[in-house]
Amino acid sequence: MVATRSSEAPAGTLAGAAVPTGFVVLWSSAFVAGVIGVGAAPPLLLTLARFALAGVLLAGAALVFRAPWPRGKALVHVVVAGLLLQAVQFGAFYTAISLGITGAVAALVQGLHPMLTAILAVPLLGERVSPRQWAGFALGGVGVVLAVAEKLSSTGPALLLCAAGLLGLSLGTLYQKRFASDMDLRSGQAVQLLASVPVIGVLALTVETPHVTAWGPFTAAVLWLALVNSIGAFTLLYVMLRRSQASRASSLFFLTPSVTAVLSWIVLHQPLTPLIVLGLVVSGSGVALATRRPASG
Repeated sequence: MVATRSSEAPAGTLAGAAVPTGFVVLWSSAFVAGVIGVGAAPPLLLTLARFALAGVLLAGAALVFRAPWPRGKALVHVVVAGLLLQAVQFGAFYTAISLGITGAVAALVQGLHPMLTAILAVPLLGERVSPRQWAGFALGGVGVVLAVAEKLSSTGPALLLCAAGLLGLSLGTLYQKRFASDMDLRSGQAVQLLASVPVIGVLALTVETPHVTAWGPFTAAVLWLALVNSIGAFTLLYVMLRRSQASRASSLFFLTPSVTAVLSWIVLHQPLTPLIVLGLVVSGSGVALATRRPASG
């Protein structure tokens, strides 16, 4: 019996580590795909195609497996969380990228999500943030700034849009945690995505001229964003929100700027500087500090 426990413990530890690790990599890859996508089509059209494809796929899965659908007040909560997390966040971030802001800088602004979420989670969710967690958040913030310090040259409307995207992400995370954390991950996410489609669609027709200049990169970007980010990364995020505090789960976003920079180096051939590597190490230390559970007994 003792041998069984000892053999199961490492497996459980590995499984527990796989979720946050996979989330960080999948989420960070969306910035690289977003840069490719907005180079081939307007940002809101890209966002619309992403939401529509992922929403239809998840709705189909929900129907096939007869998943329960949110109704009544639960449906309203799921839609509100989805509009914040999907329409507001990605509509703002991808439009900012189309205005010339780099994926790394967009990831930097989004990397401030853990601190904003922790600040808001105290009054809105009644979460308690320990001094050790606050220290981890501060260290993670330093790592985020180090990772993209050489790229902080964008100003004006693009940064304001990034701030709006950050606010959508943080408020949406807290709303999801409080009111919709028990939704079915197939039908609930389908509702969130499909509810965002008409909102983004109207904006795309109003402020953009929908067109695609390069179908290959556009199709690849849409497929990646829909399958890997909208379905894969969000599923992992929602799983983590069910298992832990919103502030603890959000601390992983400290890692996304550095990981985005590494992926941009691999895929887009953007330079990987010593500051980026240092930022990855520092932000990783902040995440470890903020998410480490105190020893029992």
